[in-house]
Amino acid sequence: MLMSGMVMNVESQLRFDYYASTCPKLGQIVRREVMNAIKAETRMAASLLRLHFHDCFVNGCDGSLLLDGSDSEKLARPNLNSARGFEVVDSIKTAVEAQCSGVVSCADILTLASRDFVLLSGGPTWKVPLGRRDGLVANLSAANGLPGPFDNLTLIVSKFAAVGLDDISDVVSLSGGHTIGQARCATFSNRLVNFSQTGAPDPTMESNLVSELQTLCPLTGDGNVTTAFDKGSTDLFDNHYFQNLVNNRGILSSDQVLFSGNEPATAAARSLVQIYSVNQFRFFGDFVRSMIRMGNISPITGSDGEIRKNCRVVN
Repeated sequence: MLMSGMVMNVESQLRFDYYASTCPKLGQIVRREVMNAIKAETRMAASLLRLHFHDCFVNGCDGSLLLDGSDSEKLARPNLNSARGFEVVDSIKTAVEAQCSGVVSCADILTLASRDFVLLSGGPTWKVPLGRRDGLVANLSAANGLPGPFDNLTLIVSKFAAVGLDDISDVVSLSGGHTIGQARCATFSNRLVNFSQTGAPDPTMESNLVSELQTLCPLTGDGNVTTAFDKGSTDLFDNHYFQNLVNNRGILSSDQVLFSGNEPATAAARSLVQIYSVNQFRFFGDFVRSMIRMGNISPITGSDGEIRKNCRVVN
């Protein structure tokens, strides 16, 4: 609960109007660049949302994931060969710097861009509290402990709680970000054959989906081949992801355990999955609340940190 209190305390240090005088056109600039990125590649919406998630869970929302170098968080197992969209952040930063040099942090740019990518994919919008500054160091070891596709629900809940997201609705609604995006075969092929040494596929995956994914991801195939998280509604931010979970069509085991597990938190998670599957308005509301809470995880404010000139390196 201490970390949760920290999230609430720092929220007051961030303001909706933080750049009102120093960069009044910030929102327009970010929205324009996000629109251009989506036009070039629809999948980029999910990629930027994932970057924001992975940034905030390590060192707080400080842009540390964006840093290059031998200790970069990009080299962590959950990010290596899968985290993408850094060039889009670079493009947004360049456009912002042209209008407001040395004013807007990379951490705030990533937070704003994530909101706009959700909105332009058909999802909700919300006011983003701003005023984050950029961190000076990456944390590769912490990035290796990000919530992962093979985690059980108990572990996922504990990882969320460790950063102050201690409500089960945070876990379930933010998992709903998988309503857009792609999963690599390497992240779910364990469910297709000899699951947990049973000699059979994961029984919580619908049989037709098992067959489809076995064809896409043969045992000797390329683990980097991808498929949509949310089959039937690939690029639209909606509640269809939860409908898939109810029908045992979740791609990752860490998704399907929200509905089909038997752990202490399963009953509460399953109830929310069922609610979200039929009530998109409720999902959107909880998702917005949790995104704001996530964006308030231990931000650097005041005179600490810096405003990076280049999101990939410290000044």
